[in-house]
Amino acid sequence: MLDLSQFQATGAETCFHGRHINPQIYADLNGANWSLKDYEARGGYAALRKILGKDGGEGLTQDQVIAEVKASGLRGRGGAGFPTGLKWSFMPRAFPGQKYLVCNSDEGEPGTAKDREILRHNPHIVIEGMAIAAYAMGISVGFNYIHGEIFEVYERFEAALEEARAAGYLGDNIMGSNFSFQLHAHHGFGAYICGEETALIESIEGKKGQPRFKPPFPASFGVYGKPTTINNTDTFAAVPWIIRNGGEAVLAVGKPNNGGTKLFTVSGDVERPGNYEIPLGTPFSTLLELCGGVRGGKKLKAVIPGGSSSPVIPAHIMMECTMDYDSIAKAGSMLGSGAVIVMDETRCMVKSLQRLSYFYMHESCGQCTPCREGTGWLWRMVDRIERGEGRPEDIDLLNSVADNIQGRTICALGDAAAMPVRAFIKHYRDEFVHHIEHKTCMVPAYI
Repeated sequence: MLDLSQFQATGAETCFHGRHINPQIYADLNGANWSLKDYEARGGYAALRKILGKDGGEGLTQDQVIAEVKASGLRGRGGAGFPTGLKWSFMPRAFPGQKYLVCNSDEGEPGTAKDREILRHNPHIVIEGMAIAAYAMGISVGFNYIHGEIFEVYERFEAALEEARAAGYLGDNIMGSNFSFQLHAHHGFGAYICGEETALIESIEGKKGQPRFKPPFPASFGVYGKPTTINNTDTFAAVPWIIRNGGEAVLAVGKPNNGGTKLFTVSGDVERPGNYEIPLGTPFSTLLELCGGVRGGKKLKAVIPGGSSSPVIPAHIMMECTMDYDSIAKAGSMLGSGAVIVMDETRCMVKSLQRLSYFYMHESCGQCTPCREGTGWLWRMVDRIERGEGRPEDIDLLNSVADNIQGRTICALGDAAAMPVRAFIKHYRDEFVHHIEHKTCMVPAYI
């Protein structure tokens, strides 16, 4: 476990308002030129050359690439944390028809702003990561689905694709090999639901972005009904470093079952909000210190550790946590998208839940009755309590409605709306009771 002095001893660099602990993986995104020339100067595309045997070596087989990714312990950086190498091994390599690779850059989770920064400042690392993944799974066509509200990032990625094609890193017979891979950028419209992988697939196909029933899973029935593998932007960005340095080198950074580093978007009541790359397993207290501590010297009240859909954790519990999948799960929440929302002692939990509940009501695609009707019901009750019109039975009714949404929808948006409600009431029930009994907030310093 590293303390702050050890982080500083590593030569940590500033990284878009944050700390960049392991510059080999993502490069110094704050000052780097995004161009191909600059990326190559930092060792870019060396991993692709390595697997194709264009660096003087023998190259790597598909199985060897997947084995390295498995050895790294790399888990999906988009939310669920599923082992990446295992996911790649599900792809049927002997399938005779077309297969697809998809990068999920539909970053719409409130509090999350890491994937767009990678694409904005270092797009070629994602292109290289996807090319390596395509080689490992025998895929010849890929898409990067980019969130619709960050159009300048889409344009940046398109420019990077043109550079990569012109240099021979994409296209037919890449670098004179028998490996071909075509990669396209796909611009979404901005719907949060399209961050769900099957809704994303529907959108790529030109349909309304609504989730599919599973099974069948994308590995057997994905884009245009063909086998498809989907990973997050951050996940693909980690792959080139793994191939260059070996899976064991990545696993050595972090902790067992949580290898490597991860980007966290820290927002809310901190002195220096931004994106921070730290080894998995780093104490939350260290991350908070890197961010300059709680803003204005106030006391920490609560933390949402993995984006707005993850349950809130009270300060006294969070300060004992380490930033990894297992520790956060043990505390009753999820690492999720890595969006750390910090709340100080002046924050009203009822008001905070009111804002979150409105978001999920607004973003529900309406396909499932529990989500379509239930998210609106949740918001109306929380809004009523916040406005001083709450009823004593509303608290138990909120829990009941959340229970009847969670686990009863096609995708996890229903869970994302329900879990914060249950967690806020569990840990801060007294604030809800005070709102109902006294028609006002119990936090007088609320701003």
